[in-house]
Amino acid sequence: MFAIIQSGGRQVKVTPGSVVTVDHFESTPGDQVTIEQVLLVGKDGGECLAGSPFVAGARVVGVVDGDVRGDKIRVFKKKRRKQYRRTKGHRSTYTRVQVKDILV
Repeated sequence: MFAIIQSGGRQVKVTPGSVVTVDHFESTPGDQVTIEQVLLVGKDGGECLAGSPFVAGARVVGVVDGDVRGDKIRVFKKKRRKQYRRTKGHRSTYTRVQVKDILV
């Protein structure tokens, strides 16, 4: 069984027992979270439930593992022959969630 959820504007495929990285939200490690924005559920045997936009009554239950930092991203701007160069960058913070169950 698998599900495709929407979290932070991104779509993530999850299965029971997997650990997924989603956009940061306020929580402490060990908290139980319920994600109700389920776009598609694939059951064993090939049956699929698709929502428009979300599957009614479906939710994903998980436990927060903690926060992690993403890769460093560098933003470099340059205008040639104008002596203009700027470098900026950032690292995004993500939340790791261990998926316990998919309920339909």
